[in-house]
Amino acid sequence: MRIMQKGFSIVTAIFLLVVLSFLGVAMVTFSTTQHQSSAMDVMGSRAYQAARAGIEWAAYNVSVTGAGVQWAGCVANTGPGALGGTLAPFAVDVDCTATAFSEGTATIWVYDVTATATTGGAPGDAGYIERVISVKLGGSPG
Repeated sequence: MRIMQKGFSIVTAIFLLVVLSFLGVAMVTFSTTQHQSSAMDVMGSRAYQAARAGIEWAAYNVSVTGAGVQWAGCVANTGPGALGGTLAPFAVDVDCTATAFSEGTATIWVYDVTATATTGGAPGDAGYIERVISVKLGGSPG
């Protein structure tokens, strides 16, 4: 007696094709997620560098201000604004508060400086990135 087993290999082939298709979709999804994660990491590093540029801008302005004199640009929401080059998508706001201290006859100005670099619209938007750096800078006595 002979048993007919026609069509068995087509079922196996279809099963293998479905399994391989799912593996392919999983690999593409994983690869896409890795690329997006890497891109966001790079943007986070660029945001940090943009915030640092704001701090360095403030430090330069404090350093060129005369001894014992308050830096006139120390106000809220100043700064270099939109940056160029590789930091082009970022805008930087620099907030500054000045406090005077007397050392004998000299006046020393201490600045609380906060630089905020942002890009990508408003908080909560997809692609919104923000980095904040805060420092204290001291002016030289007169």
